[in-house]
Amino acid sequence: MKAIETTATINQQGQLTLDSALEIAQPQRVRVIILMSEADDEDDTPDEIVLTGIQQGMKEALSGKTLPLSEMWTGIDAE
Repeated sequence: MKAIETTATINQQGQLTLDSALEIAQPQRVRVIILMSEADDEDDTPDEIVLTGIQQGMKEALSGKTLPLSEMWTGIDAE
């Protein structure tokens, strides 16, 4: 089974509309899992801010400004 993550909108009639077309070779039935933010969800960051962070991270990665994974966890204590 293959997973594809994308975004969509649910309209007033409860129908799902994808924000962009999927690149799938032929029509087929699929299973859909819908993840929605709750009204009190603290991680409801606007898309523009998320995209800016991803773009900045990509620039840093492509320019070699990275840390070894072993150093990323230094000083973090898991409970």
